[in-house]
Amino acid sequence: MTKLSGRILSVDLGKKRVGIAVCDELQMTTRGVAVLQMKTTAQLLTEIEKFIADFDAVAVVIGLPLNFDGSESANSTEARKIAAEFEKSITIPIYLQDERLTSHEAEEILREQGFNQTEIKKRVDMEAAAVILRDYLSN
Repeated sequence: MTKLSGRILSVDLGKKRVGIAVCDELQMTTRGVAVLQMKTTAQLLTEIEKFIADFDAVAVVIGLPLNFDGSESANSTEARKIAAEFEKSITIPIYLQDERLTSHEAEEILREQGFNQTEIKKRVDMEAAAVILRDYLSN
C-alpha cells in the first residue's frame, strides 16, 4: 500500500453506534470527531461522505472486528460488506484495520483522562475510531 499524505478518516462500526475519527494532515495525531447512530448502510454512507468532504480526507479506514485468534466473525463479514458498499460510491481508498481490543483501549484512555462512566459510554466509539486510526498509521 502506498503511503498517502493528508487527512485520513476512521470508522468504528457498531450495531448501534458508529465512531468517527480523523488524523491531522501530517498523520501525526488522531482525534475522535463524532458518534453517529447506526442506521442503514446508505444513510451511513451519506454521513461518511460529508465527513470526507469536511475534512478533505484522502482515505477511509474501517475497523475490522476479528476474533481474538485472528479469525473472522459475523461482524467481520458485515464490516467487509459495508466497506464494499463504500467502495462503490467513494472515490478515495477504503482500508480495513484489525480492531481487536480497541474499545477496551479506548475506555482505558478515557478513564485516564478523567471521564466518568456515563461520559465514557458517550465517547468510547469515537475514541475507538481514533485508536483504530493510530494503529493503522503506525503500521
